[in-house]
Amino acid sequence: MSIALGYIISFLIIIPGNGQQISKEEMLFLTPNWSGERYEDGRPKVSDEILDRMKAVTHEEAWAVLKNEGYKYQYAENWQTIHSDSVLVGRALTATFMPGRPDIHNAIDKRGKAEGKRGQNSWPVDLLVPRDVYVANQFGLHNGGPTIGDNVGNAIFAKSGNGIVYDGAVRDINGLKAIGGFVSFFSSYHPSHHNQTGDLNTMLIGINTPTQIRQVTVMAGDVVLGRDGAVTFIPPHLAEKVVITSEVVRLRDMFGHSRLREGVYTAGQIDTRWSPEIEKDFSQWLNDHKEDLPIPKEQIEEILKERTW
Repeated sequence: MSIALGYIISFLIIIPGNGQQISKEEMLFLTPNWSGERYEDGRPKVSDEILDRMKAVTHEEAWAVLKNEGYKYQYAENWQTIHSDSVLVGRALTATFMPGRPDIHNAIDKRGKAEGKRGQNSWPVDLLVPRDVYVANQFGLHNGGPTIGDNVGNAIFAKSGNGIVYDGAVRDINGLKAIGGFVSFFSSYHPSHHNQTGDLNTMLIGINTPTQIRQVTVMAGDVVLGRDGAVTFIPPHLAEKVVITSEVVRLRDMFGHSRLREGVYTAGQIDTRWSPEIEKDFSQWLNDHKEDLPIPKEQIEEILKERTW
């Protein structure tokens, strides 16, 4: 057994009737830092409000917070994209595919068919709910790799209203581009499809198990931030901190640029650690402009409460 396969199977405690999905108990065990709302299966459910605010976050802002918290490998780059000018934000639903092996594939398939399921590539898709992002490890497979074409893509979008992060090849690229709002990140395009006759090359080994996307370990319920050709995966318990930090950075930039245009401070004063006098000025500026800043008034008031000058 390969190390990767052993790693996945060690987490694969099956829920009867939901082939390949980890149990609720295992989900809770693997996400101990999340204390908020969860789906019925235990997957963390970061609030819609945080997801909405996450759309303005940059990778730089998210990366800085995650690095400071000890999460150094949450960023994956060099993707091909669909609707690259848009931002992808949502809750991760993970799927892990591995190279096909007949005995394991057939055992998984037999159980799935007994539960009334059809092709394995549709099993994770059937579990998607609004604002999910389908995050699939297809181990970078190119020729013979696609499990997603325009039919599956339309099913994904119909259920989630979102796109995909897919470490493998997609097919029917023109049909996928025609799906408005299907903001997606994938490794490559190839016109073939997986498991062609006589070539069992993929099998579904886990749903909502920890999975690997490039150098990132992704867990179900992570917040996906896809923009500018790259993807950051944010653990749910850090999502609010990422958003608030981003908003504070934006406000400080707005204040600094405003004061520079007004000639109140020099570039040297703004582009370094601020003096206590500038910090006091910033607090007053926040208070004076909280009605017309592009940050929720309630959030600005929270920031002002936490300031000690």
